[in-house]
Amino acid sequence: MQVINIKGQLRNDLGKKGAKAARKEGLIPCVMYGAQEVVHFSTTLGDVRHLVYTPDFKIAEIDVEGKTFKCILKDKQFHPVTDDIQHLDFLLLIDKRPIKVEVPIRFKGTSPGVKAGGKLLQKVRTVKIKAVPENLVDELTVDISHLELGQSIRVRDVKPGADIEVLNAPGTPIATVEIPRALRSAQQAAAAAEGKKK
Repeated sequence: MQVINIKGQLRNDLGKKGAKAARKEGLIPCVMYGAQEVVHFSTTLGDVRHLVYTPDFKIAEIDVEGKTFKCILKDKQFHPVTDDIQHLDFLLLIDKRPIKVEVPIRFKGTSPGVKAGGKLLQKVRTVKIKAVPENLVDELTVDISHLELGQSIRVRDVKPGADIEVLNAPGTPIATVEIPRALRSAQQAAAAAEGKKK
């Protein structure tokens, strides 16, 4: 599991005015919730860049005034024009308390359908899982080594492990080996020629 270390400084001036002042100083206003107290802090783009701009799932270890919190990034807001990060929400990870997170799907193996000229189309890039923090994983892998031309692999084919629940609909296709038009035409021509022989 990849962990990103973030240095945060407490924000006492809350509300829109405080957030605006933080942004003016080149800082990003953040909030962390999940425990009894809600912690308002600010951080720099340098600290959160590898957490925000990535398709990977990572844990954030946030140090605020000497106290360390283990969190996940729950929400991010961008400026509609400049695309700058406006605000970040973090959820505190508490042992034994299940949480829902999105993790990427990765493929292992080589599809015979792709070897035969098919094209692997990934329809779902992340799945939502539910697990306690101790059992969290940063990705789920799906074996595609049996996937033939025209076949699909679905959410139900994901084997996450005993302590992880996948929340997406089981019948949702994750990836399909598409038969290219040229290959389909060749197959139809071959079938037609076979038919004439008979």
